[in-house]
Amino acid sequence: MPSPEFIDAETLAEWLADGSVDLIDVREESEFAQARIPGSRLVPLSGFDPADVELSADKKVVFHCKSGVRCGHATDRMIDSGEQRQLYRLRDGIIGWHRSGHPIEPGA
Repeated sequence: MPSPEFIDAETLAEWLADGSVDLIDVREESEFAQARIPGSRLVPLSGFDPADVELSADKKVVFHCKSGVRCGHATDRMIDSGEQRQLYRLRDGIIGWHRSGHPIEPGA
């Protein structure tokens, strides 16, 4: 079973641009309401159940959080639940994304 791989903000930006990624934000609702990466979907870690995470069969799966820690817990839970595909974590989370000059927007 593959272990999660870190990707950088530039890689994520490319994947978002070509539509090849499911981007899962595992921060909490209050954090998501303040700012989010365009195209991300909220699945808070506090209530995270791998069975509830809907993923496209033909897309890469990237998890992110604020700084890159909580998304590790989420990917571990996905793997423990039997997820077989390669999972990715955004290095340095939304903080690193924003520091790299990529856009954030108000959450929904």
